[in-house]
Formats: sequence, C-alpha cells, structure tokens
Amino acid sequence: MKHVLPLLPYAVSALEPHIDTRTMTLHHDMHHASYVKNLNLALESAPEPLHGKTAEWLLLNLMKVPEKIRTVVHDNAGGHVNHSLLWRAMSPDGGGAPSGPLAKAIEHAFGSSENFKAQFEEAGSSLFGSGWVWLAKAQQGDAKLEILTTSGHDTPLTQGCFPILVNDVWEHAYYLKYQNRRAEYLRGWWSITNWKEAERRFDRSLHVAELPLEATANAVREASMRAASVAPSGRLAQMAWRDTN
Repeated sequence: MKHVLPLLPYAVSALEPHIDTRTMTLHHDMHHASYVKNLNLALESAPEPLHGKTAEWLLLNLMKVPEKIRTVVHDNAGGHVNHSLLWRAMSPDGGGAPSGPLAKAIEHAFGSSENFKAQFEEAGSSLFGSGWVWLAKAQQGDAKLEILTTSGHDTPLTQGCFPILVNDVWEHAYYLKYQNRRAEYLRGWWSITNWKEAERRFDRSLHVAELPLEATANAVREASMRAASVAPSGRLAQMAWRDTN
C-alpha cells in the first residue's frame, strides 16, 4: 500500500485573499505531493512490514526504519503528516474565536483568546528558519494547552503531545504574497482558522489523555488519524479520507 496525497477539503481559491490561489496550488500539488512521492520511493527499499505502516507510525518508530533511509523517511513522513493537518486547520468559513471546552482551555492556559493569538504569532515569527507553530496538549490528563514550535518537519507527536492547531511557517507557505513579512501572514491567518476542527481535535485529545501512559503513544497516533490528521494509506485512501472526515 502506498501513501497518497489527500484531497484539499476546499477549492484552491477558497482561502483568498489571505492565501492566494497560486500559493495554495504550489503548496499542495507540488510541495506536499513531493513529500508523498519521496516517502513512497524511500520505502521501496524498506523491509516489507514497513510498507503498510502509516506516516505517523513511521515517525513514532524511526529506529525500526533502516538507517540508510531513516532521515529521508523522517523528513518526508513529517512533511506529509504536518501538511495533512494544515489543510484541515484552515477553512473558507473559518475565523472568529474558539468556543466550548477549547475556549475554556485556552483561557485557562493563556488568560484569554487574544493572549493566545498574540503568543502564537510571536512563536511563529520568532522561529528561526523553516518550521511550524502548534497549539498542542501533552499526554497528562491535567496538562494545559501549550504553544510549540518545531523545525523542519518535526511534529509534537514525537514529543508525546497531541496537535490541536497548526500553522506552516515555511517560506513556501506565504512568500509569494507576503515575501519576508511572516508576522503579517501569521496575523492574517486568524481569518481562515478552522476553529471547529480545532475543537474536534481538542475533544479527541481528552480521550487520549484518559488512557494509561504506556498506551498513549499508540493512542495519540490512532486518535490523530481518527481526527482527520492524515489520509490513510491504500488504494481508496483519497476517497475514504474525504468521505469520513
């Protein structure tokens, strides 16, 4: 079974004017597609048991990947997982503010939604080089939400954290429109933030936190998939990802 590029949940022009059509087309059809292609190519030489594993499983079990392809698998599986999350983190019907339990958790952790947004923007602006800025929740049931940044295509999953919300601060995500004005891109991103998806992922994270600690690594992976973080592998993966999420 091969990893596949998930379909966008909206048209490439749907996030205009904040994210222009050309950027979305290049970002999804070329950048994300290249991660999927390169991941599949790298796994051709891998032992057979690895061929049916999800990209998340590979990231959480890198030491089981042959050393000669480990870095390539890490980089491309990470790019695949992170971008699959990103597309769902945005919506043409997005914007506004979180509600329900997520809003309460954000207020508990950051004081207010406004404080959270300011800290999220600052973290993304301050990250040196290419990477990602996240709202995530650690494994512990009583853990507060936290803002994390990861370089390259690293993911909070490997740190035992469940991703709630993510934004991409690689230059290819914004440079055609914003050039070096990353802070402006981050500030405007709230107009397309998919809070409904973030609220759904937060609810899922609570179920993960209820499990015994030794089961959490697998639970994070499995629950993240159920929360539409990545497309499943397989011949009908694109259709299944679209129809069940």
